[in-house]
Amino acid sequence: MSKYQQIYNVVRQIPYGQVATYGQVAELAGLPRQARLVGYALFRATDPNLAVPWHRVINAKGEISMSPLREGMDYIQRSLLESEGIEFDRNGKLSLTRHRWQPDLTQFG
Repeated sequence: MSKYQQIYNVVRQIPYGQVATYGQVAELAGLPRQARLVGYALFRATDPNLAVPWHRVINAKGEISMSPLREGMDYIQRSLLESEGIEFDRNGKLSLTRHRWQPDLTQFG
């Protein structure tokens, strides 16, 4: 299985209304310290045919990682998260305490 597939398998498990950080996804995918790789994989995962809820992955500060390379997907990501009931403060941050996914770690190798 490719590293991207490992990442996608983890991201597919993030429940509606919850988020994970890039680093958290990397750890759960067995790719410690490869948060940037998670970002690269999710940049390619916006195709609806992949069925990867890419929008549920944010940075460790509780923010959407903005990039001009994403061609407006940053705003779509925020809109998708808000449609799931996730609220952002006026600085564009969400509460990781409230919305961070806490998976059962026994299901991950």
